[in-house]
Amino acid sequence: MTFFESLLALLLVAIILLQIARRIGLPYPAMLAIAGMAVAFVPGVAAIRLDPGTALALFIAPVLLDAAFDFPLVTAGRLWRPLVILIVGAVLATTAIVAWIGWAVAGLPIAAAIVLGAIVAPPDAAAATAVIGALALPRTTVSVLKGESLLNDATALLLFSGALAFQMAEGSPGAIGLHVAIAVPGGILLGVVLSWPVRWIQRFAGKTLGANLLQFVTAWVIWLIADHLDLSAVLAVVAFAVTAAHSPNAGSSPRMRVHSFAVWAAVVFLLNVTAFLVMGMQARSILERLPGDGIWPALRFAGLVVLAVIATRFVVVMAWGQVARRSRSARGTLPPPTIGQSVLVGWCGMRGLVTLATAFALPATFPQRDLVVLTAFSVVLATLVGQGLTLAPLIRWLGLDRMENPADEMWAARTRLVNVALDELRSHPQAEDLARLFEAKRDKHDRPELLDWIKGQHSAGLAVVSAQRAELARLLNGEEVGIDSFYVLQEELDWRELTLLPEEERRIAET
Repeated sequence: MTFFESLLALLLVAIILLQIARRIGLPYPAMLAIAGMAVAFVPGVAAIRLDPGTALALFIAPVLLDAAFDFPLVTAGRLWRPLVILIVGAVLATTAIVAWIGWAVAGLPIAAAIVLGAIVAPPDAAAATAVIGALALPRTTVSVLKGESLLNDATALLLFSGALAFQMAEGSPGAIGLHVAIAVPGGILLGVVLSWPVRWIQRFAGKTLGANLLQFVTAWVIWLIADHLDLSAVLAVVAFAVTAAHSPNAGSSPRMRVHSFAVWAAVVFLLNVTAFLVMGMQARSILERLPGDGIWPALRFAGLVVLAVIATRFVVVMAWGQVARRSRSARGTLPPPTIGQSVLVGWCGMRGLVTLATAFALPATFPQRDLVVLTAFSVVLATLVGQGLTLAPLIRWLGLDRMENPADEMWAARTRLVNVALDELRSHPQAEDLARLFEAKRDKHDRPELLDWIKGQHSAGLAVVSAQRAELARLLNGEEVGIDSFYVLQEELDWRELTLLPEEERRIAET
């Protein structure tokens, strides 16, 4: 089988597994990890080796852009204390513990051991959100997990690149320290600056196909530019996405948003499938190269690192939760986290795409590369399967799915939007009859009959949607709705606006 044939086989398996995962409440990344390993070990499957620089840009840049564009700054500002603990504290602690194990047990040089620690340090919230998205969890907990997965990559990759450069004799400690000091603000500045010309170029790229392709090209180009300038590529992509998302007229086309969300979800899924297949192929080749008496020592070392990764995060999260419950200054305006919330966040430490991509990026001459890569893959597989498959039962056992009801939030938000629509209709010329009909059935504000009433009144209908968009933005900024509810309601408004557009404008919007 060629790599392409193997990828097609895994894609078919992944589609089936995705449907199974949705129906039984399991995280699809955990099932992909198992499938990727299984397909890769099928006799006759071709091996593949990615260029180190290509692996990081290919897998990480689009995923970062997708996540950063959707994460609200107001949430990051409110949750900065727990985010700093996870993004900096947990990543550094995990790196240090794993590095010590690599140095003391496997005999890795200290810089190489730090590289291993940085590879396995950043959790990937894809598996967690695949489960928590289907459960009613406290909004703060969900936001912390999403914000952590967005920013901890920068901490880990800075450690990774610095330690790798030192190990490969590409710089002195002083030079590497200076590089990190420049790379962080430089990457942020680069992302902010590049958002302006990209936004200008996007105006000429059309509304759907061209603009979607430009989004992917932009993610990879920004990553490569930052990489060539020795700046933080992660922070450059994140800064660009956040700036673009909060700029005037960002994502102003409803057709563009509807089309873009579907395309990005499919591509991110494809990247995950490809990464797990390549992971399985490399794991197979590593095991084939290891001598018979070297396999079990390598697996025992990998198991020790897995335990260290899980335990370190759990200890850091539980310790901060204890401090936050006792000290108001430690948590600020946030409510004290419950023990159950701390347990959940501590257990949501599944590793994924970033760990895979950084492991792929190791040069062939890296000390004990096979052991390091096999360990990284073992951490991904063990955490995705072990923690991922137990996450939903843990949530139910802790009772966290009963703390908040997202349906109440959605109902309150929709009621506000109905009131705004009613006020707008009352103020619109020649809309008294329509307003009376609207108020008579305001309890059915989420039903399609309302669209029929205003379909002939394009100007009135579009004015209603515009007012509702402004109110929805205020609800998000005031944290009266979470980001997930916001995007559900925004999509509803997008479809309503597309329905209300005159035929000529609709045709233009689709090109």
